[in-house]
Amino acid sequence: MFYWVMKTIFIGPVVNLLFRPWVKGMNNIPESGPAVLVSNHLSFSDSIFLPLAVPRPVSFLAKSDYFNGKGIKGKLTAAFFRLANQLPMDRSGGAASASSLKAGVDVLENGGLLGIYPEGTRSPDGRLYRGKTGVAKLVLSTGVPVIPVAMIGTDKVQPIGRRIPNIRRIGIIVGEPLDFSRYAGLENDRFIQRSVTDEIMYELMRLSGQEYVDVYASTVKEKNAARKGGKAAEARGAAVRLGTAPAGTDARTTQDTSAVDVPVEDGGKLPGTVTVIGSKAAGSDEAPKDVTADRKGKKAARGERAGKRRTSQLAADITGSGADKTSGADGASGADNGSAPAEQGRRPHSA
Repeated sequence: MFYWVMKTIFIGPVVNLLFRPWVKGMNNIPESGPAVLVSNHLSFSDSIFLPLAVPRPVSFLAKSDYFNGKGIKGKLTAAFFRLANQLPMDRSGGAASASSLKAGVDVLENGGLLGIYPEGTRSPDGRLYRGKTGVAKLVLSTGVPVIPVAMIGTDKVQPIGRRIPNIRRIGIIVGEPLDFSRYAGLENDRFIQRSVTDEIMYELMRLSGQEYVDVYASTVKEKNAARKGGKAAEARGAAVRLGTAPAGTDARTTQDTSAVDVPVEDGGKLPGTVTVIGSKAAGSDEAPKDVTADRKGKKAARGERAGKRRTSQLAADITGSGADKTSGADGASGADNGSAPAEQGRRPHSA
């Protein structure tokens, strides 16, 4: 009831008025019976535009994060997705993902339409990425037809990170059903699963006109996130080297955990560079300590102390005093004992 009210009275008319979606090939979706709609995924709004365009109700497998939100906003979001026939999809893999696919199987067994995004996540840059084989497992185990759907321009309406959509026209192209009955009984064959998935992705590429990238979109997102994190760390490190605390910090003490590469002379104990953690008080003009100079100073002090001990021992040997103290099992000579501190703490020099 909620689905139809939102579709025909509230959301549907507004979306059609503002975005004026054009649709091709809607007759390829059967009027009854189970089928899987496989679509490219450019935007969060894909899950709004496509169900509104299809005459029949469509249940989409949506990421489980939408159903696990905390607070009032999270609970309202979860309630909306459930009332809109969306199903939580755990993308972590293993038993959790298998359980999510089982919910999709239930929809198909009841004669419904199930929507799936084979890429598993939104495209980070508008290109079409490698499909995950979960869709093939589902299709081969149920034997239902697969209907490819290409979303056009939704990434311009609501790109990743944008909450308020841009008002512009979008398009939907529905392709002819794909039949994989020739693979009946082979749903557990990984090569068949990959073959079916690749055939689906090829059809989506043909319909959408997107450039295809044979890499998982999730992998690209992880690399992009790591790259951004690295740039942020580099910026924090530059601030430490300049002796400025990160902007916007009001705490009494600011601990900068970014890595600072300090060059070491060839005569130092470590080759190359040493990673140093910068730390300073907020509001202080004191720059981070020069670690290289500090290390050299300590080394010189140890050498000076060792020299004094050797001089004292030499005087004792000449005068004959202290001979009993400097010989014996506890230490062959005072000179050896005196030089030991200078050697302590020395680390192996890597080849």
